Amino acid sequence: MNRKLLWPFSFNFFHFAAVAAVTPFLVLYYRKLGFNGDQIGLLTGITPLVTLFFAPLWTGLADNTNHHNRVLGFLLLAAASTLLIFPTFKLFLPVLLIAIAFNVFYGPLTSFADSAAMSMLGGQKALYGRIRLGGTIGYGIAAVLTGSLVQLLGLKAAFWSCAGLMLANFFISRRMEFSQAETRKTRLKEMSQLVANKQWFLFLILAFTGGVSLGILSNYLFPLMQELGSSGAVMGFALTIGTIAEIPVMLFSDRLLKKFKAGELLKIALLMTALRFMLYFLAKTPTAILLVQLTNGMTFPAFWIAGVSYADEHAPPGLHTTAQGVFGAVVWGFGNAAGGFAGGPLLDAIGSHALFLSFGVGFLGVLVLVTTLQRILKENQW
Repeated sequence: MNRKLLWPFSFNFFHFAAVAAVTPFLVLYYRKLGFNGDQIGLLTGITPLVTLFFAPLWTGLADNTNHHNRVLGFLLLAAASTLLIFPTFKLFLPVLLIAIAFNVFYGPLTSFADSAAMSMLGGQKALYGRIRLGGTIGYGIAAVLTGSLVQLLGLKAAFWSCAGLMLANFFISRRMEFSQAETRKTRLKEMSQLVANKQWFLFLILAFTGGVSLGILSNYLFPLMQELGSSGAVMGFALTIGTIAEIPVMLFSDRLLKKFKAGELLKIALLMTALRFMLYFLAKTPTAILLVQLTNGMTFPAFWIAGVSYADEHAPPGLHTTAQGVFGAVVWGFGNAAGGFAGGPLLDAIGSHALFLSFGVGFLGVLVLVTTLQRILKENQW
């Protein structure tokens, strides 16, 4: 790997290590404070919506001012600061406000990382997966180490660990490079063309669907496993298998993108996601769930690689960070929140098995819809 590319690789390593350090422990912390289910649901459900609004705002600001490194550095310091004071709040309203504040600053970080990675890759953009592999490795290592720290020092250690990792990334962020924008008049013209682009609209439909799948998997896989009698250790092992399954896809993403265009790979990944959800419906034992987890690499990770590549390819000059911000907001914000909110009532109404079947069928329907619209609109340049 080019020595220059070690910076975005390292940024992804520390960024996703920070994610692993705190996100698995947030609900545990809320429960420790004595919050009820409705309060916890609000705390976990509102954060994707914050990302939906603020990710495009911050990335747009960076593109408009050409101060990407300054904006990124500010976001990292602000997010780390909110984490350091997070554990000092005990009442619901202050905790809600500090959780919102954290996500205001944290939400756009992945978009900045992806924009810089694609810029620094230059003519080797197909190697993005190897840069993103740093995040997979960081997440896996931090998940183990932070768990031990929490057991030793308590839940506050999760917040402190995440803050420390973000501070490390602040120094790495100084070495990140971004595409520079054109004049303001040119940016406005290019942005209006992007919004009016029919291909971009169809792309965002798929991005939203991928976000829905993320929201379902993040919130409702463990309830399904619990119904099948899985222990906590087996649930953790399921996540480990899913993480390991990402590695081959990350390593050989360049070959996938060479064989399939980014848009085609996006649709293949969504098809695999639909099949994965149907396999969960058919699974009747915890072992069966673990086997289904082996498909993880060709579902959301492949979807994300394809989406980042597509957004970069179709971004107007000087709006690469903005395009990544919009893509990230639709996936992690709008889609993720929709999946989380819609899944809850369906879980109560039809159970976890039928929940996964319903969404699997729905994802196939979206694929058919987008393909049909492409033919009608004659937008086949994927």
